[in-house]
Amino acid sequence: MTKMEITRRNFMVTTAVVSGGIAFGFSLTGANAAVMAGGTPWYGANGSGGNEVNAWIVISADNKCTIRVGQSEMGQGVFTSLPMLVAEELECGWDNVIAEYADANRSIREGNIYQRMGTGGSGAVRRSQPYLQLAGATAREMLKEAAAQQWGVDRSTLSTADGVVSGGGQSATYGELAEAAAGVELAEEPEIKTAEQFTLLGQPLKRLDARPKVDGTAIYGLDVKLPDMVYAATATCPVVGGSVVSYDADAVRGMPGVVDVVEFGAGINNPLGLRNGVAVVADTYWRARSALAQLPIEWDYGPGRTVNSADLHAGDLAALDAAEPGGTADGGVGDVPAMFAASAGVIESDYSAPYQAHCTHETLNCTAQVTGDRIDVWTGTQNPPNALAEAAETAGFEPENTFVHTCFLGGGFGGRIRPEAATSVAIAQQLNGRPVKVVWSREDDMMRDWYDPRIVTRFKATLGENGLPEAIYTRSAGDSIFGWVNPNAVADGVDFIAIWGINNMPYVIPNKQFEFTMRQAHHPVHFLRAPGHNHNIFMVEGFIDELAVAAGQDPADYRRQMLADLPEWVHVLDTAVERSNYGDETYPGFGRGIAVGEAFGTIVASVAEVTVTRRGQVKVERIDCAIDCGTVANPHIIDVQTQSCVAYGLSMLLNTELTFANGEIQQRNYDTYPVLRMADMPEVHTHLVPRGGGHWGGIGEVTMPPAMAAVGNAVFNATGHRVRSMPLRRLDLSWG
Repeated sequence: MTKMEITRRNFMVTTAVVSGGIAFGFSLTGANAAVMAGGTPWYGANGSGGNEVNAWIVISADNKCTIRVGQSEMGQGVFTSLPMLVAEELECGWDNVIAEYADANRSIREGNIYQRMGTGGSGAVRRSQPYLQLAGATAREMLKEAAAQQWGVDRSTLSTADGVVSGGGQSATYGELAEAAAGVELAEEPEIKTAEQFTLLGQPLKRLDARPKVDGTAIYGLDVKLPDMVYAATATCPVVGGSVVSYDADAVRGMPGVVDVVEFGAGINNPLGLRNGVAVVADTYWRARSALAQLPIEWDYGPGRTVNSADLHAGDLAALDAAEPGGTADGGVGDVPAMFAASAGVIESDYSAPYQAHCTHETLNCTAQVTGDRIDVWTGTQNPPNALAEAAETAGFEPENTFVHTCFLGGGFGGRIRPEAATSVAIAQQLNGRPVKVVWSREDDMMRDWYDPRIVTRFKATLGENGLPEAIYTRSAGDSIFGWVNPNAVADGVDFIAIWGINNMPYVIPNKQFEFTMRQAHHPVHFLRAPGHNHNIFMVEGFIDELAVAAGQDPADYRRQMLADLPEWVHVLDTAVERSNYGDETYPGFGRGIAVGEAFGTIVASVAEVTVTRRGQVKVERIDCAIDCGTVANPHIIDVQTQSCVAYGLSMLLNTELTFANGEIQQRNYDTYPVLRMADMPEVHTHLVPRGGGHWGGIGEVTMPPAMAAVGNAVFNATGHRVRSMPLRRLDLSWG
């Protein structure tokens, strides 16, 4: 990729894209936007760069509208969808739009002015939509009021379109009015548009970040280069909870390029924060990494050194068999024990899912510089304010003197919320003002990750005369995310994330009971794409399929009966059936499966087609996803996000798992953690059935779980083997 020399004072990136380009303003000065175009920097209100109409919008003399984005762009399209929300109301003309990151430092100094800056939970559009539309509408009315005052007319007589205010035979561009508009105060907030009034939202507009990512001008964390910068490779104990006993720095100090050997985090060792370790600092990353490989380090492995996956799984199964239940979750109704006691037969199955890694293609990295009373951090992070806070806390500085310069993220999936800023700042503090780029190798990244939790779940159900379940019971055991990150959210022993997708299953079943036993291991777990849902919907939908087979009913019809009181669900299910090949012929070795699910306000139904060789090798041929996310911002982005979810979910379902031996994770690179290859990617068909009505659902994660479940059910249809655990490559699926 193209690399640019970047001054410490102004770290800015440019593209030469004229229409719909992208720019970054990393260190905003007062109300000014720092933007680069054509390689030449310009600055805000007192220069040629434009005037800030409000915190979100800067308008330049040539009518370009820079819209600030508070979320992190990690491939999911927020650098397009969020500016669309603003531009819809601003009516500035899409060709005039430029996007840049909002500044976390300014947000802290000015009372959280950019509001939600943490990216996750499929919430970028659905949770930012009201205030971003309002930002655009307010700026539009300020521009109209500026024109009205200049022309001596009433604002209500004026109109806006394509960056021009018109009325009474007069017109002016936004660029001509911006300076005056910046001083306008409106008497009341304007109304924002509803979906039926949209002219921009809902259109498949091209992404603003596409061209810089193609031509190499987009800057990821790994691309950052600063004057006098050095590189660091780090080592922490391979068992979480372990610490440094000793190391021999002299063994590597004389190696080519080595600048220093430093210890960081001594006496801290926070599994969810800064961990004790050693870094080799050198003039190139390769030299730092090579020296680190030869650095003698003695570790105290701590209490986690005895942990093994087989023991964890056995303990989880024992928790399912325990006489005493765990915590009982919300969502239960009726009297399940009484129904089971009166039943002639109970259907029972155990499902399980392993630890999984985030495994972003760009490994973790962070560049930090500590000079005087100021910290600067350059990184791709899902939460710039959190990165800022951890950097400030690590160095003992005030947050107001800490600056996070957000870069593009080479994938996130919840994995870029980790404390790379803390580690980088702890090293930078020992380098006398020199900037240091810390890069974690793939092996380090996998070892230091916070994993998707393991879980086992026992399902029991009894059927009525119509074949539909009269009672369903689940008992789950495994790790708790909130048990690590927020124990106060574990209510009565139940982490709702752990059983998300189970206790809120949509099906109308008269009697339900859900239990969870929290069994924390030594290694932290955290949010990973579609947390909870990613394995729980796979399990629920697999068991529902089992019940349909036991009842002798078609799996789609079976679900439809239990969703009869939920018309939105039925509509999505019917769309998936009608738009796919669901009803076509199958045969041994070729099957179809169906599944439904909901997460973050979006309902999805998936139909999968698979081929399974006689030896049990699975090839997913096609997946159809019907999606109701309420209101559509950009259908093109939804389509590519659906493809992304399918690819990520199939990696988890077919191939990947993490196991512990003597406290250490065993899979540390793609040879033992094989993510989905391009040749294994199926056809993906996206079918949008938005209900509208002002509802906004998320899209970045939600199509993944039903797609995974549909594939599992398709494998059963093709082979007769019921899939109750993942990854499938560990299972014997041979047939014939």
